Amino acid sequence: MNDPVRMGVIITFDVFAIIIILIAVFRHSQVESPEMRAGRLGEQFATTLIREILTDDDVLLTNVPLFAYDKQTELDNLVVNSHGIFIIEVKNYDGQLIGDEDDFEWLKTSIYPAGGFKQTRVKNPMAQVKRQIFILSQVLKAHYIDVGIDGYVFLTERNSPVESPLILDTQADMDRVIHSGDIRLTSGMIEKVVSVLVPDEE
Repeated sequence: MNDPVRMGVIITFDVFAIIIILIAVFRHSQVESPEMRAGRLGEQFATTLIREILTDDDVLLTNVPLFAYDKQTELDNLVVNSHGIFIIEVKNYDGQLIGDEDDFEWLKTSIYPAGGFKQTRVKNPMAQVKRQIFILSQVLKAHYIDVGIDGYVFLTERNSPVESPLILDTQADMDRVIHSGDIRLTSGMIEKVVSVLVPDEE
């Protein structure tokens, strides 16, 4: 015959465990802010577009962490091929953007369907990608790789406040820039670059 006290303790423990799991799931679902979710979806969209235009010569690396000289960053998309090395930074900013190419931040105005608007400051991705080029070049130079790096920005909403060859609007733009670079990398050099950025796990 089962001990009622013991059975009660087991049931109580099971209920407690279920509550803990539900709280953890709820907290995890609340961690991602609307801005983070928009950024993640924008990156996924851009990566899909890039994958569709890759050739056998291309190597695509995503979410590449970099650290050099006390500076760190993460590359959304990096393409390495015989034409060169290409960073494609992705931003999924809604609304109207105001700013210049060299500004540290841009002003973003979001207009709501029910009326009203909200203004916030967002990172200038053009300044961000220039910083990424510098950090990546330092990482590669530390491994005796000294090659040019091109950096571009893909705004999913096509709402750039400036006109610049660094801004990519379409998949065709992406295809053009990653397959027409002036640099010529050998297959050996491509492998070396990739091995530096994605080292084999021990």
